[in-house]
Amino acid sequence: MSRFFSPKYEALEPYTPGEQPRDMKYIKLNTNESPYPPTPSVIEAVREEAGRLQLYSDPECLELTEVFAKRYGVKKENLIMTNGSDEVLNFAFMAFCDSDHPIVFPDLTYGFYPVFAKLSGIPYEEIPLRDDFTINVDDYIGIRKNIVIANPNAPTGIALPLSDIERIVASNPDNIVIIDEAYVDFGGESALCLIEKYDNLLVTGTFSKSRSLAGARLGFGFGNPAIIADLHTIRYSTNPYNVNRMTMAAGYRAICDDEYYMSNAKKIIECREFTRAELEKFGFNVLPSKANFLFAESPEIDGGELYLKLRSRGILVRHFTKERIKNFNRITVGTKEEMTALLTAIKDILKENSK
Repeated sequence: MSRFFSPKYEALEPYTPGEQPRDMKYIKLNTNESPYPPTPSVIEAVREEAGRLQLYSDPECLELTEVFAKRYGVKKENLIMTNGSDEVLNFAFMAFCDSDHPIVFPDLTYGFYPVFAKLSGIPYEEIPLRDDFTINVDDYIGIRKNIVIANPNAPTGIALPLSDIERIVASNPDNIVIIDEAYVDFGGESALCLIEKYDNLLVTGTFSKSRSLAGARLGFGFGNPAIIADLHTIRYSTNPYNVNRMTMAAGYRAICDDEYYMSNAKKIIECREFTRAELEKFGFNVLPSKANFLFAESPEIDGGELYLKLRSRGILVRHFTKERIKNFNRITVGTKEEMTALLTAIKDILKENSK
């Protein structure tokens, strides 16, 4: 760090994104992207909008907001569009958390939550998951602190039922509860239906997973109009043109082609269950996932060793070094062909290790 770097950030540990290597062509199962490309109409819309890049994008995202609100049966006042879901999450931390309003979240969850907290000097608490990696809902009942929960959780893939989410929201009426639904289209229950009932609920999501737009960076948040207005205050105070023209066009067309993306989500669910069953035949412990990835460990090989041996064979998965999960790897669900290649490689690796 330079001698000019502010001391308030000296202890900041930035988020570590999944690797994007260029040394060879990999089967990429490490960053939870969709294996399916966007529709031709999305690509054409982006191409057309590229010819108007001399003009600022619409700061209200009006056309995209209207079509998206219609898709989910809410008013446009209930919705904010952002540069990926990371941005709406960051806005929420900035808008609703401070030294008098700390935030809590699980100890094993999306790695950006502690980063956002540290970046803004927000006190936070990490609540341990149970031994089986599930969230103990009672830990959050009436806690009187702001809460953020990824549902389904990452990196475990385990989801809470809607009834548990409602218990948490209802028991903390004077605090914001953020439900991060990045993976909800792969089998989870959305809390969107609760935003009219509870004025302390913010539901966030992304186009990066089920809608094949990870490279476009488009996210969103649902909440009551007052919460959304607060988030817009932060947005207009930082980057009012936060969604660029091409991303806006891509998002609009993706919603118009929604049947294609939801069909792909079903394919991914089917392939996830196929892969889970095959890994269990190899003796793996695979957590019950409602996401587009599996979190798995083998009693026969260390998680880091398996990651490296797969990488040497041109297959990327995500390995974490935290003590409690260092034997696990998070495996994005790709196409049937990609998962078959993964399973073949794992079978060969386990066979080599047994010699």
